[in-house]
Formats: sequence, structure tokens, C-alpha cells
Amino acid sequence: MMRQFGRLRIELVLCLVLCLMGLDAADSKAEFVGGTLSTFKSGQDGRLAMDQTDLMVFGSKQQKVTILYSQVRSIEYGQKVDRRYLEAILISPMFLLSKKRDHYLTLHYRDEKGYDQALVLRLPKSSIRPTLASLEARTGLKVKVQDDEARKAYRS
Repeated sequence: MMRQFGRLRIELVLCLVLCLMGLDAADSKAEFVGGTLSTFKSGQDGRLAMDQTDLMVFGSKQQKVTILYSQVRSIEYGQKVDRRYLEAILISPMFLLSKKRDHYLTLHYRDEKGYDQALVLRLPKSSIRPTLASLEARTGLKVKVQDDEARKAYRS
């Protein structure tokens, strides 16, 4: 009896961990890079919440922007690939063999007043695929890939 109870507890803990991982995919870190919004500063950290079926929210504790999926006009994904020169100089020349990749999401959408807006976010590597897949499914639009490196990473 105690063995079954112990096994049940382990299964419940695993279920809880998997649920929390799913929540993290729907609510990921993002950094505001640029766009037409004057309420955010370049380099400002925030969270991109995509857990609702009709809208997504990007924001920080101070401000947020809500974007209806039906108002998204285009989705673009690109990468910036750099060699790690500073790390190679400071730490080891082996860093020249690796690349640093930044992942960028650009959304063109129409706000609630009817004005066209653009939002450029830098996303972590772990959340780029689920984010792009969710956007394609919910908006009905295809992601426009900006360069070959991004095409390899997203469509591979």
C-alpha cells in the first residue's frame, strides 16, 4: 500500500512539472528591440504571454501592449549570427569556433485605434519554435523568414 502511494506521489510531481513547463512555453521572456511603440525603451525586458486564444500580451510590470491575433498583418523571423570574438580574446581561442545567435520576431499589426504598428522582440532560443508555431496557428499567416540562417533553424 505504501509503495503504491509513493508511486502515485512521483507521478503527481511529474505531472506538475510537465504542466509548469507548458505554462513556460506560453509565457516566455522577451526583450523589446524596437518598433513604433514609444511606451517601451529599446533593451527593455518583458514577457510575451500567448496563453489566450484571441490575443497575446507583451509587457513588463509598468506597461503592456495587447495584440489581437486577428489584427496581425505579418510575422517575420530573423537571426543575427556573430562570432564570439570577445570571449575568444578574454577566455579561449576555442570560442572562435562557436557562433552566438540572436533570434528576432517582428510583428506588424493594427492596434485598437486602427493604426499600423510594428513590434520587434528578441526571444530566447528555447521559445522561438513554440512561439512561431502558435502565431502561425492562431493568425492563419505564414512566418516570413528573413535569412538563410533563420530558415535553417526554423524549418529544419
